[in-house]
Amino acid sequence: MDLEQNYRKERFEYLRYVGIDEVGRGCLAGPVVAAAVVLKGSFYDRRIIDSKKLKEKERDLIYQLISENALSIGIGVVCSSMVDTLNILNATKQAMHIALSKINVSYDKIVIDAVKLKNIEAPLEVHLKAEDKFIEVAAASIIAKVTRDRMMKRMHYLFPAYGWYDNKGYGTKYHVESIKRYGITPLHRKSFLKGIL
Repeated sequence: MDLEQNYRKERFEYLRYVGIDEVGRGCLAGPVVAAAVVLKGSFYDRRIIDSKKLKEKERDLIYQLISENALSIGIGVVCSSMVDTLNILNATKQAMHIALSKINVSYDKIVIDAVKLKNIEAPLEVHLKAEDKFIEVAAASIIAKVTRDRMMKRMHYLFPAYGWYDNKGYGTKYHVESIKRYGITPLHRKSFLKGIL
């Protein structure tokens, strides 16, 4: 069942979903960011798909579209030092909990892509590739991606040697070579750099 078919089926049941997704789990530097999104009940747009399938300019435009048609959006950010302390899975869960805590409307179900959360007050559905099945999760993936990308672009100006404006903290060849040449910054995840330093 594709995203649009699932959307129409579930909305016939008059359920309000909050979709949650994250970005930045595999980065060498910067935070992990999660977003939670509740959309207006009658809203649907085919352009809202998994953020990885969109170009940057498309994501920026759709980010604005989502912002204008969301009942509530929550953002959770967990910094690189906490990623080292908690490990990436637990840091991701914490970011998701933070994002969910900022949703200020009621909802019937929570839908997440492949991560199980505990200590939540609504029924939880966990799906592989949930962003391809639920518009709320696709919307959350876009909100999280654009939010984190903008953060990394700002951080680039603090540490321009690492190319974060382009690589957003991921382990590109340029980024790895810069780490070997200049060392690490406070924004690098030390637990991710074994074998590089």
